[in-house]
Amino acid sequence: MPQYVFLCLDCHKEFTQTLHIADLEKSVVVCPHCGGKKVTQEVAAFSAVTSKKS
Repeated sequence: MPQYVFLCLDCHKEFTQTLHIADLEKSVVVCPHCGGKKVTQEVAAFSAVTSKKS
């Protein structure tokens, strides 16, 4: 499952949450620090690990 990075607009803390893509669209993300519901998704870097060698 992908991990998403969010920023809470109430307490200004960043947090990560693991969600399915379908859950991201239909659920309300809540800040684990303050319980605020005003969050915005941040851009996060990622890397892919594969077993094939180029």
